[in-house]
Amino acid sequence: MAKRLIVILVIILFSGFIPSDEIGLKTYFEDDFRVGTAVNLAQVSGKEPGADSLLSLHYNSITSENGLKWALVHPHPDQYDFAFGDAFVAMGEKLGAFTVGHTLVWHQQTPTWVFKNELGQPLDREALLARMEEHISTVMGRYRGRIQGWDVVNEVFEDDGTWRKSPWYILIGPDFVERAFRKAQEMDPKAALYYNDYNVWKPEKRAAILALAKDLRAKGIRIDGIGMQGHYRLQVPSLDQIEQAILEIHQAGFEVHITELDVDVLPRPSDSAGADLNVNYAASPEWNPYVSGIPKEVEKQLVERYAGLMKLFKKHGDKIERVTFWGMHDGRTWLNNWPVRGRTNYPLLFDREKRIKPGFWEAMEGK
Repeated sequence: MAKRLIVILVIILFSGFIPSDEIGLKTYFEDDFRVGTAVNLAQVSGKEPGADSLLSLHYNSITSENGLKWALVHPHPDQYDFAFGDAFVAMGEKLGAFTVGHTLVWHQQTPTWVFKNELGQPLDREALLARMEEHISTVMGRYRGRIQGWDVVNEVFEDDGTWRKSPWYILIGPDFVERAFRKAQEMDPKAALYYNDYNVWKPEKRAAILALAKDLRAKGIRIDGIGMQGHYRLQVPSLDQIEQAILEIHQAGFEVHITELDVDVLPRPSDSAGADLNVNYAASPEWNPYVSGIPKEVEKQLVERYAGLMKLFKKHGDKIERVTFWGMHDGRTWLNNWPVRGRTNYPLLFDREKRIKPGFWEAMEGK
C-alpha cells in the first residue's frame, strides 16, 4: 500500500495531474460565460505533460495562439502547414470546446512576401485583395463547420482611433476590412466572426472600432462580436474603464468577448499599454527583477487583480460571451519576451507547475 501511494504521488508531481475535487473555472462560471485559453502545438498534440488535465477541467473554449497566424499556417506563397490547425480542431472536438481561429488578417506575423510581387515590388490593390481572399478561403475552407468562431481582422486602429498605417491599409485602403469579413462570411456562414483589438478601454479607440463595426453591419456584412484584448497591468486600466467598454459594446448590439487576458506584473521601460509587438527592448536585469520567483506581496496583488476582473465579468455575464486567457500557465506566456526579451514573468492565473495561484478562490468568494 505504501509503495502504491508513493507511485501515485510521483505521478501527480511529475504529470501535472489536477486533483478531481478541484473546481474548474468553466464550472464556476458556467452560468455566466465560456472560459477559454490560448493553446500551442505541444498542448494540442499531447506533448506537454499535464496540459490535457488542465484543459479538460478548466476550459470550454480554446483559441489558436500562433499556429493559425499567416506566418505559420501559410509561410510561403504555395505552401500551407496545417499540422497545428488539424491538431487544434481535433482537441476542440475531444473537449467539446468552442474553438476560435486567430487570426486571418493582421499586420504582424504576416510574411513580407504577402505584400510583394515576384519582382519584390509592392503589390497593387487588386492583387493583394486576391491574395488575402485566397488565404481566407483556404484556411477557413479547410475548417468549415469545425472552428466555431474567427478573429477575422486584428488591430487596425491606433490608440487615438486613427487607422494603423499597415501594409494592408497603405496598399488597399480601409475597405480591406470589409472585404475580409465578406469573404469570411462566404466561407463559413455559420461561424461567428469577430474584430479583435487591444486597449479597447480607451474611448477614442473604442469609438473608432464601433463606428467600423456599425458601418459593416449597415452594409449587410456580418460581424458578431468585438474582442477586447485583456493585456492589463496590476493597476491599469481601472475596472470602471473596462466596464464602460463592456457596456458600450453591448449597447451597440455586438457580443462582448474578453480575449487574450493576462496581467503583467513586471516594470516596463515605458508606460506603454496593450500589445504592440513593434515595442521591444533588449534583455536587462533592471526590467527582470523576479528571476527567482514572484514575491508573495506581488502575487497577492495579482490574485486580487484577477479576482476583481473576474467579478466584474461575472457581473456582466449577460453581456459577455467568453473570457479567454492568453496562455495556459506562466511558463508559456508571450510576456516572458515582451516588451523586454528574456524575462521571467508571472501574468497568468496558473503558475509554471500548472497550479492555480493561491488565494484566488478565496478572493472570489470574498474570504
